[in-house]
Amino acid sequence: MQNKLIKVHPEDNVAIALVDLTEGDTIVFEGNKILVLSNTKAKHKITLVDLEIDDQIFMYGVLVGKATSKVKSGDVLTIANVKHQSNPVKGKTGSPSWNAPDISKWKDKTFMGYHRSDGQVGTQNVWLFFPLVFCENRNIEVLKDIFEKELSIGKASEQRHLLRSLIHGNTTTIEASEATKQQTFDNVEVKFITHQGGCGGIRQDSETLAKLLAGYIKNPNVVGATVLSLGCQNLQIDLLKNAIAEIDPNLDKPVLIYEQQQMGTVDEMLNTIIKDSFEGIKKANEIPRKPASISKLKLGLECGGSDGFSGISANPALGYASDILAAVGGSPILSEFPELCGVEQELVNRCVHETDAARFMELMKAYENSAEAAGSGFDMNPSPGNIKDGLITDAMKSAGAAKKGGTSPIQAILDYGEYVTKPGLNLLCTPGNDVESTTGMVGSGANIVVFTTGLGTPTGNPIAPVLKVSSNTILAERMPDIIDIDTGAVIRGEKTIEEMGEEILDYVINVASGNLVAKADKLGQDDFIPWKRGVSL
Repeated sequence: MQNKLIKVHPEDNVAIALVDLTEGDTIVFEGNKILVLSNTKAKHKITLVDLEIDDQIFMYGVLVGKATSKVKSGDVLTIANVKHQSNPVKGKTGSPSWNAPDISKWKDKTFMGYHRSDGQVGTQNVWLFFPLVFCENRNIEVLKDIFEKELSIGKASEQRHLLRSLIHGNTTTIEASEATKQQTFDNVEVKFITHQGGCGGIRQDSETLAKLLAGYIKNPNVVGATVLSLGCQNLQIDLLKNAIAEIDPNLDKPVLIYEQQQMGTVDEMLNTIIKDSFEGIKKANEIPRKPASISKLKLGLECGGSDGFSGISANPALGYASDILAAVGGSPILSEFPELCGVEQELVNRCVHETDAARFMELMKAYENSAEAAGSGFDMNPSPGNIKDGLITDAMKSAGAAKKGGTSPIQAILDYGEYVTKPGLNLLCTPGNDVESTTGMVGSGANIVVFTTGLGTPTGNPIAPVLKVSSNTILAERMPDIIDIDTGAVIRGEKTIEEMGEEILDYVINVASGNLVAKADKLGQDDFIPWKRGVSL
C-alpha cells in the first residue's frame, strides 16, 4: 500500500501528502495517529504539531516559514496561515564534506559528440544566426524562412496540413513532394535567434547581451555563426568581439559579421550572407561525432512549473545525477538565485573557496536588494501555479529546488554571462524565470540542460537539448509530447532516488550522443530571452 505522507528530514515538523487526504481520516505516521482536519490535496503539507502564531516551520531540515495563525496538528498549511521566513546567512561556518557516489560504472562512460579545437565537446552541431540589435530581427526571420525551407524541412507539420484541408475542403490529401522532402544536410543544424535588445535601455544591458551572445558562440554545440548588425546600435560589433576575446582570445570558429548600413540594399546584403553562410554550413556538415568522456558534459540544472512533489522526486533524482557527473569531472550548473533563498547557509558552506562563498553572498544580497527596491522581494517568487500545487513560500520552494544541485562541493560562483571553466558544481547567478535562466546557462557553456517540472512546460533552447523531467506520472501521461523522463515511480515507492538519478544520466548520455531527440527539439521549441538585469524573479 502506498504511503499517504512523507517527511523529508528528521527535523521537519510538517509532512507532504502523497495522495489526496479527506477531512476526518486517521493516518498512522511514525507511530502516531494523525487526524486529518481539512481536505488536503496531494502535494500539499500538513503540520505534524500544533503551531502557535510565529512558530517556525521546517522542511528539508531548514526554516521555510512561520505560522501567521494557530494551526492544529493534522491541518493543511496554506498562504492564509503561513508566511515566508528563512534563516539569515552567517558567512562560511564550515567546510564541504561529501560522500561521493560510487562512479565505478560511470568513470569510463562516453558519449558521441562534436570535438572542438579548444577541448570542449558539443552534443549538437549548430550553425547559429543572430542579430546584435532588434532592428535586424526581420532580416533574421527572412533568412530563417529561406534556410529552413531549403535545408531543414522534413514533413510539413500536421497543423499546416489541417489548415490546407480546411481551406480546400480536403481532409486527406497531402502533396507527395512536400511530404517527402529530405534535409539537405544530416550532420549540422541551422538555428536562429532573435531578441529585443542591443539598443535603448542602459548601456550595461548591451554589455551583458554581448557577453551572453559571445557565450553562445563559445558554446561547444555551436560550430559557427552568422551575425547581423545595423551599425549605429549600442551593441557595437567591437563590443561583441571584445566579449569573445574575454572568453576565448584564441577562438577559431568561423564568425561571419555583416553591418547593414555598410552594405547597400537589403537584397544585396542577404544574397552575400546566404552565399557565405552556406559555404560555412557545408564545411560544418563534414564534422563527425566521435567518442568523448562524459566529463565533457556541462549540465544545466533547471526547474519550472514546480509542484509539491518536485522537491522529493524529480529534483533530488537530478541532484544524484549531478553528483555522479561532478564526481567523474563533469560540470553541473545550478542557477536561479531567487530560488536559493533559505538554503544560502548550506551553499556557502559547500563552497570550496572562501572567495566564492563571499561572492555568492554578495550576489544574493545585491539581487535581493534590487528586488526590494522595486517593491518586490524573493518572498514573492512562488507563482500562482506553484502555490496551487503546494509551494506556498519562497523558502519552501527553494529548499526543494536546490536539490537539483545534489550534495557535491561548489567549485565556482559565476555571475550572469561568465563562462564555466571548472569541473564540478558551478553556481550561476540567473533569475528564476525559466527561459531567462536556461538562456543564461547555455550562454555559460551548458551543452545540455535537464529541466524538472511538476506542472509541465514546453521550454527549449536553440542550441542545447532541454530534457523535461516530470515529478509525477499524471503529468507525464497528460503531456507525453513534452515530458522526456517520468520520476513518478519515486513517489509510488517503486524506485529509489539513486536509481532514478542513474536513469536520468543514462538518458542524458543518449541525447548527448544523438541517439534520442529531446521532446522540446521535436516541437521546435527554441526559446531565447536574455536577462536585462532588472528585477526578474
